Amino acid sequence: MVSLPNSIILITGASAGIGRACAEAFAQAGARLVLFARRKDRLQELSSELKQKHGTVSYIVELDVRDRKAVQQVFNKLPDEWQNVDVLVNNAGLSRGLDKLQDGSIDDWEEMIDTNIKGLLYITRAVLPGMVERNSGTVINIGSIAGHELYPKGNVYAATKHAVDALTRGLRLDLVETSVRVCTVDPGLVETEFSMVRFRGDAERAKKTYLGLQPLKPQDVADAVLYCATRPPHVQISEMILLPVHQVSPMLVHRKT
Repeated sequence: MVSLPNSIILITGASAGIGRACAEAFAQAGARLVLFARRKDRLQELSSELKQKHGTVSYIVELDVRDRKAVQQVFNKLPDEWQNVDVLVNNAGLSRGLDKLQDGSIDDWEEMIDTNIKGLLYITRAVLPGMVERNSGTVINIGSIAGHELYPKGNVYAATKHAVDALTRGLRLDLVETSVRVCTVDPGLVETEFSMVRFRGDAERAKKTYLGLQPLKPQDVADAVLYCATRPPHVQISEMILLPVHQVSPMLVHRKT
């Protein structure tokens, strides 16, 4: 059993999917949680559940990571006892649409860029100086197999995840003289709300994403995140790619019929 007593873990996009599973995994390990998401009602429900099951103490904030001023305000008001973040899990992210570039929605592009890239930067910029000052901490970015390989009509989403990969590598270079670790966990197909969000609530279309194979579960990704966070201090997991057994790449998936 992994134990992280009194460690402070900050998770963005914590109200559902991979973020929620990460909160559950760290709660089970005894950590204290700072949970950010846009849906406060879900955060309150999660916080209560983790308190009941694990005795977890949580600090929850309704926050859209795209809003730079709101991010700054949240960190300016963060109580002293929650400021020394030990592990940052940059999980907030989304995809919108599945179109050829010439047919794509510019609003969708901006939402993906603002969330997946700029939101990650805003949160990291707020947390990182404290980690550097204490010479300890772990930043874990949730990327995607789409950050390594492209697939048809995945253009802008894949570009944002390639950017996450580049930022992760760049951050590791910037921190090489410190003991702060930087990791990326890059999953393939995971059954979450991801496809429902991508297709704006079209349940039938979303379901086809996972048809004919057993996708990863959010808990599978959370296990990987917890593993990265709990290595000995001299060990840095730079990159971890997780795939369902019947997925080889974004384009090559064996589906049973």
